[in-house]
Amino acid sequence: MTSARRLAVLLAALAVLGGGAGGYATWAAHRDPAPARVADGGLRPGRLMFRTATGRVAGVPLGAPSAAPVAAGPACDRFSTAGGTSICLVAGRGTLAGTDAVILDRSMRETRRITLAGIPNRARMSPSGRMASWTVFVTGDSYSRSGFSTWTGILDTRTGYAVTNIEDIPLTLDGRRYHSPDVNYWGVTFAPDDNRFYATVSTRGKTYLVEGDYGRWRARTLRENAECPSLSSDGTRLVFKKRVSSDPDRMWRLHLLELSTMRETPLAETASVDDQVAWLDGRTVMYAKGRDVWSVPADGSGAPAVLVRSASSPVAFP
Repeated sequence: MTSARRLAVLLAALAVLGGGAGGYATWAAHRDPAPARVADGGLRPGRLMFRTATGRVAGVPLGAPSAAPVAAGPACDRFSTAGGTSICLVAGRGTLAGTDAVILDRSMRETRRITLAGIPNRARMSPSGRMASWTVFVTGDSYSRSGFSTWTGILDTRTGYAVTNIEDIPLTLDGRRYHSPDVNYWGVTFAPDDNRFYATVSTRGKTYLVEGDYGRWRARTLRENAECPSLSSDGTRLVFKKRVSSDPDRMWRLHLLELSTMRETPLAETASVDDQVAWLDGRTVMYAKGRDVWSVPADGSGAPAVLVRSASSPVAFP
């Protein structure tokens, strides 16, 4: 496959699977330089962190999301933070797509860099700041008819051990050990114990919510048609996007899943949201929609509202 063909396929991946607000061409024309320490930045408790329209990480007080953003970190294409540790996905320069997963400390100093193939798609830290995960779009997997797939990795920042692609984790589907060359994972979210995690797995044209056990290195499907989960701080609820239509403008609907009963509730946001939401607090989730960050109650009540203008990758740092 030529370089031009590989780029065209990746552009199609962004359009189909989501993750490129504004498109690759816009990103390429406006992206900022590679990560560098911000002298007056860093993580501060009580802040709402996010990626600005120019790509820089910034923050506002949790209680005043409409305040002027204060620069807090480097340029990132995807960003997440928790427990004083951050992950910053940075798309590489050049013809062939590449991504650096950069780990940052509380002062936004780089402590680890992992070079990956593909285009940045998702990033998430565990609540303690120990576990980091990323998802990138890649091309060239022989089993993929469309020419692209996802690679999702997990890094234990305490031990330094990294799995750059978790697709070989033993998977149980509908109670049986499952094997297939087209298994893809994306959208990891961690439980407070730094061991249990949830993610999306796709295979043979279907998507599933999976629960993973990092220590025992295994995963099992919980239900079909649940993508990009985000776990509440108490570990009892997930908000995910559910495919509800084949119409690209109305394809997704955010839902809440009670893990104890597996009961789902559609959220009041009726627009098609193609993002992995983050929890603002125990009652509210936030997400990128259009050019802004929006919020909506997680129990199906209320109505969506703009939280931060010209922003993405929101995360609360209480």
